[in-house]
Amino acid sequence: MGPPDGLTGAASCHSVAVTTTEPDDVSVVSTGSLPNRERVTRAMAEAHARFAGVDEGHVADYIPALATADPSLFGMSVVAVNGDSHDVGDTDHPFSIQSISKAFVYALVAQELGHDEVLRRIGVDSTGLPFDSVMALELNGGAPMNPMVNAGALATTSLVPGATSAAKWERIVAGLSAFAGRRLEVDEDVYASEAATNRRNQAIARLLQSYGTIHHDPLETTDVYTRQCSLLVTAHDLAVMAATLADGGVNPTTHERVVDAIVCRDVLAALATSGLYEQSGRWLATIGLPGKSGVSGGIITVAPGKGGLATFSPPLDVAGNSVRGRLATEHLSHALGMNIFASAPHPDHA
Repeated sequence: MGPPDGLTGAASCHSVAVTTTEPDDVSVVSTGSLPNRERVTRAMAEAHARFAGVDEGHVADYIPALATADPSLFGMSVVAVNGDSHDVGDTDHPFSIQSISKAFVYALVAQELGHDEVLRRIGVDSTGLPFDSVMALELNGGAPMNPMVNAGALATTSLVPGATSAAKWERIVAGLSAFAGRRLEVDEDVYASEAATNRRNQAIARLLQSYGTIHHDPLETTDVYTRQCSLLVTAHDLAVMAATLADGGVNPTTHERVVDAIVCRDVLAALATSGLYEQSGRWLATIGLPGKSGVSGGIITVAPGKGGLATFSPPLDVAGNSVRGRLATEHLSHALGMNIFASAPHPDHA
């Protein structure tokens, strides 16, 4: 999508503004329920036992504070939309949320701007390139292509309500804390480490500024974005956050409405197209769930109407996704019938 009216950039030459109208009464369709507790517990225990010994991948080291992570850590959590939770392994170990924050900040902005406006400003198409690609931005005339890569995430953070960086930051902390069901805090060591090494993100923000597609001071926006990535969470927190997206925007543990159901739908669409970066298509083909990964080793996946799944294991593959997390998520998607593309014949046709 091209930039909004009043913004400059070559992308405006190639886009046509199309306005759609959402019906006032949008019915939310549930895909069913998770299996019973015994089956969920058994499947999670199987996945943990099966993949805990996998020693592939490497801990992220381009952010110095992340390089010290214990590669043996491995946990997974499932939270159903009725609030039931299932935890195996290191689900209480805190780690920085990193890029997973992009999904939830996008939700806050979508709640504020609405469906049409957020599509117009950010877009939802996969770049097919690494998450920190500058080429993807240049090839699209300076318009961010989706909110899950760094260029789109910086543009999204710049759109968070608030006249100052401090006001924007408070909205982000309050919003992500509402998703998690508890007050989240920043890992100051991770923040300091990232702030000292985030030159590429600063450059991307400056490039967005040159095209008129960032909506706050670029260096201040980069700092706020760095802080949001440094918020501490656990695998259980992430499962609650994912379950909130699965539950039409209502946190299943606090029963607080965080965002509207339409916003959840839009966030999940963005995750499906680009949540796992250049591996998003393969992720959908093998796992069949909208998901988002982070370089600390976290992954969330969302089964709409059913619940949220989160895994944590620091060693990453070449695309920056947790190796054990990907394997465990694939196992659980099949074992628990979570794949949103799976179907069975009608009983009359079986």
